[in-house]
Amino acid sequence: MKHTHQDDRDEHPAHEQRHHHDHSHSHDHNHNHDHNHSHGPGHSHIHTNNKKALLISFLLITGFMLIEVVGGLITHSLALLADAGHMLSDGIALALALFAFKFGEKSASSSKTYGYKRFEIIAAFLNGITLLVISVSIIWEAIQRFAAPPEVASTGMLTIAVIGLIINVIVAVVLMTGGDVKGNLNLRGAFLHVLGDLLGSIGAIAAGLLMMFFGWSIADPIASLLVAVLILVSGYRITKDSMHVLMEGKPESVDLSDIRSKLLGLPCVIELHDLHSWSITSDYTALTVHLVVSNSADRDLLLRQAKDMLRQEFHIQHSTVQIEGDQKICDERCN
Repeated sequence: MKHTHQDDRDEHPAHEQRHHHDHSHSHDHNHNHDHNHSHGPGHSHIHTNNKKALLISFLLITGFMLIEVVGGLITHSLALLADAGHMLSDGIALALALFAFKFGEKSASSSKTYGYKRFEIIAAFLNGITLLVISVSIIWEAIQRFAAPPEVASTGMLTIAVIGLIINVIVAVVLMTGGDVKGNLNLRGAFLHVLGDLLGSIGAIAAGLLMMFFGWSIADPIASLLVAVLILVSGYRITKDSMHVLMEGKPESVDLSDIRSKLLGLPCVIELHDLHSWSITSDYTALTVHLVVSNSADRDLLLRQAKDMLRQEFHIQHSTVQIEGDQKICDERCN
């Protein structure tokens, strides 16, 4: 029997070739590998915006951090140097996210056949882990301060917190308006670092005001604890989501039950099995499936119908469909 491989054009710049293989084998299978690595103009525009937003944010954070370091050394202010340390963690997170986007642009190779897009998810995972570590360390320090609240220079604390808040608000707005914070795990991980620092500034301002006007020294650890819990929740979510992708979990946007129903509704499809879907990166979904069809099925037409339906209705960028015959099933389903 005839075994036909049909490989459509790979639209990725590094794969501008069309392959067609026609082999004769003793198996009754048809395969279609839909390699559509290009995400189109819309995706390219979003990707560029993500990088631009990260670069602007990185320059703002790093610039302010250097000012704080110089100011701290000149004035011998430990508070300024400590806040510069927070800014440094944000700068590293932003740099890691930016590097992940750049590294992910590398073309696929014989050893990395899907390319390097998955590095964006690894960066998001690392940023999530650092958020968890930061939140736990803040919680530990806050607990220590409940037992013995230290004297805090509320005026200096307020000044630093207000300046830090302004910078973080600007950076957060740049990331939210210029990048895809909701749809891209890598960018979301960097954004959550900035958001955590922003919340820390708000907490510090609130604590500073309470200490200045009411002398409540305990306000500092309370504010720190509340902020740490928020950072902990954010860190957990980004770590869980990125781990889900790394473990080849089903994308949240993919409804396998609906896909199964639509595929079974195609002409001459009797059964299907080995239906799997996973994400290469945040916005690149893959799927494989085996379709069992009756002997009179037009396999070439069926392959095109299945491929088009998966791409257009479910936004599956990379699909592999294998068609199998079943000699035991009559052709009544097609008539």
